[in-house]
Amino acid sequence: MRQIPLPLLAAVAVSSAAAPMLSAQAPPAGTQVTGVSSGSAAVEQTTHGAAAGRIRLVQQFDGLGEGFVGPHGAVTLRNPSDNSLAVGRAHVVQTVNSQWAVFRKNGTSVYGPLPTNAVFRGFGGPCETMLSGDAVVRYDQLADRWLLVLPVFRRVPAGHTASGPRTARLVIPAPVNDPAPRPAPPRAGPDTATGGYAMCYAVSATSDPLGAWHRYEFARPLFPDYPRPAVWPDGYYVPTSTGDDVIEKHVCVAERARMLRGAEAREQCRIVPNVNFLNTADLDGRALPPKGAPNLVLAAGGTQLRGVVDSDELQLWRFSVNWRDTSRTTFTGPERIAVAPYRYLCGGQLTNCVPQPGVERRLDAQGDKLMPRLVYRQFGARASLVATHSINTSQGAGGVRWYELRVGQAGAVTLYQQGTLAFDSLYRWLPSAAMDRFGNIGIGYSAGNAFTFAGQRFAGRSPRHVKGTLGFHEIMLATGAASQTTTLRWEDYTQTAVDPADDCTIWYVGDYFRAGATQYSTRIGAFRMPGCR
Repeated sequence: MRQIPLPLLAAVAVSSAAAPMLSAQAPPAGTQVTGVSSGSAAVEQTTHGAAAGRIRLVQQFDGLGEGFVGPHGAVTLRNPSDNSLAVGRAHVVQTVNSQWAVFRKNGTSVYGPLPTNAVFRGFGGPCETMLSGDAVVRYDQLADRWLLVLPVFRRVPAGHTASGPRTARLVIPAPVNDPAPRPAPPRAGPDTATGGYAMCYAVSATSDPLGAWHRYEFARPLFPDYPRPAVWPDGYYVPTSTGDDVIEKHVCVAERARMLRGAEAREQCRIVPNVNFLNTADLDGRALPPKGAPNLVLAAGGTQLRGVVDSDELQLWRFSVNWRDTSRTTFTGPERIAVAPYRYLCGGQLTNCVPQPGVERRLDAQGDKLMPRLVYRQFGARASLVATHSINTSQGAGGVRWYELRVGQAGAVTLYQQGTLAFDSLYRWLPSAAMDRFGNIGIGYSAGNAFTFAGQRFAGRSPRHVKGTLGFHEIMLATGAASQTTTLRWEDYTQTAVDPADDCTIWYVGDYFRAGATQYSTRIGAFRMPGCR
């Protein structure tokens, strides 16, 4: 194990910006994925959960997507959706790629859709002027605040300064009556010859997402693709990838305590070569990890770009930040955690893989990476980590592999249980997990095949169920009614969030297509497992 000091990156300038589902059948010859790792089938769950009790879908509504009109007009969509959502005590905030909106929990839209950089109006610099995709939202349950993270995908001129105030109220335009989509927001200009990139953070000043926000811009030397923000007591941790053809990742932590006050803040980063996509632990609930505990960082094994798509391990790092003496911040690892063998679904990302009814176009699986979120929840002296990804199954389809790791008092991380959803010939992929205050695990995911339009489903388990199984029966959130034909990119990720009002309702969002649609719709649902009231 190596201990590596981390460089400090200071904030720039003022440090602010339906048809029925078709019946499932075995996929016809030529549509199946090829191969599973030897031993992978041993942890497949091939029948639906039949435990007593059931998951209840207690709320559902359409979010941003084709035909959506909110108080500020119609949404302007880009592919992929890059779906994310966060849930506070009274609101749900959703982002899709470069658009965002705020809803009440009953589904009423109260803000948007507007470009995600609207929160940086008047701030200046690339956070205000360069609109990129991959915006992600989180709710910080420990502080009852919102976190919005926006990467800047174009090079920023060297020496620029942001000119606006660090803290400003969200500008809320007057409602519009014209439901027609507005012109597409401007994309970032061409790369400049010099300069790096940037990561933009906005932290709400209160629990109201429609109030004031503290805005920050941090310089980044690497292309900040695929950010995955996570809430931890000592910082906001945001790993990114540098590109689809570079085996190099960037993991950073921003100074949460000062950002919550709107004070000048710092960011510390580490460039990590020769690793898969990294996920930093994202806290569910209000129970704190042990004081000074490092943030745990997890990745799948294998390396798609080198042709290694089979593995039998997870890789773990420990990111220990020191804000008083940044030279003492360390990033240690990797530690190897042995798991059941797996093969990336379809061989990894950007593959033409998951079949759809009636069309030749297949969908991407993003099978090379653990999906957001890496869930962390503290239970007394021990904690649980939940991770998910998409793998090949022995039935020639795709399955959701999930893990629960346990963190002991001394900080040792061990595998507690694992399983793969492989109920039938459907592909199940792009999962996102959550854990409620009772220790129930809920997982949402896409599902479809050559006879079933892609839609969204949800399954879960209780700690009383047999280890390695999701004992509650799978339920439907969104039934697809058309195939996507314009691009192989499907969502890129889905998202779960635990409701802070009861710490057990799990919200989830994912894509589907309505009958006759040419662009995606999104469906937001809230699920409760037995015991959650």
